Amino acid sequence: MLDKNVKQQLRGLVADFRLPRYQELPDVGLYLEQVAKYINGFLEPVGCAEITTSMISNYVKKGFIPSPQKKQYDADRIAYLLFIAVTKNVLSLENIVALFEMQKESYTLPMAYDYFCVELENMLAYVFGLKDEPDRNLGVLPVSAEKDFLRNVIISVSHSMYLTACFSAMKQEKIPEPTER
Repeated sequence: MLDKNVKQQLRGLVADFRLPRYQELPDVGLYLEQVAKYINGFLEPVGCAEITTSMISNYVKKGFIPSPQKKQYDADRIAYLLFIAVTKNVLSLENIVALFEMQKESYTLPMAYDYFCVELENMLAYVFGLKDEPDRNLGVLPVSAEKDFLRNVIISVSHSMYLTACFSAMKQEKIPEPTER
């Protein structure tokens, strides 16, 4: 069972969580290691598994994201990679790519990515106990089946992140403090 202090610690994980919006993503072109460091800097505080340079290279090699231009990753590629890094624990890469294709048919990448950011922050705040209920109809995307689908993915991701944080907290509680001799 999680006590009040642990629940407060869990809420603290997401209290200040915010992903950069599309317009805030670097568009000067980051190299592979810079991209991994940039993405992990946002996701590590909330317990997301690290994305490595070899993972990114594999995503490019398999065609999950477009190849970098002159070995540099622009805002589009970084947006795709942030989405993959967040969702890869609940969706297969093939399903992530299918979701990309579905979104491309209805929305621009900046619109879909910004909605993803806003809705993820909203759902994390709700799931981690910072709000009594999630906000409805967020973002600039019009109501559609694609938006509902993406929202369901985000709900799944939020619950997965919460459970991972809970299990981590429970493990830490069971580890006895070292005693001095």
